[in-house]
Amino acid sequence: MAMREWVTKDLAWKLFSLALAIAIWLTIRHETATSASPFGAWTTRTFTNLPVLVVSSAADVREFKVDPGRVAVTVSGRPEIAAALQENEIRVIVDLTEIETARVSRKRVDVSAPPGVTFVRVVPSQVDVAVPPKHDKK
Repeated sequence: MAMREWVTKDLAWKLFSLALAIAIWLTIRHETATSASPFGAWTTRTFTNLPVLVVSSAADVREFKVDPGRVAVTVSGRPEIAAALQENEIRVIVDLTEIETARVSRKRVDVSAPPGVTFVRVVPSQVDVAVPPKHDKK
């Protein structure tokens, strides 16, 4: 008898709560199905053979050597933006403003993409930089 009372007590409120929960669930499900998910509706493109640009201070006129000098960059975006994207709109940079010594070092590759385009990955993510010695003026 206790179980029957537990089910039937405030039955109207229980049915109203159930109907409200179903309405909320259907609304959220419909919204996520109609709006574009950033992962499902986006297109991924890979640009191979992009040049690595070296950024150094204006006073540093040494000739740095980067190995490899070209990388592959993967980006994603809405299909219409990704289709119109050109290689020259993606910048691949190695920042050498803090390098002082003459040696080979490994530096992280930074990628910048235009608005509406998301950077996914760069291969390789690091490059070797040969730093020539500084020549002091006398």
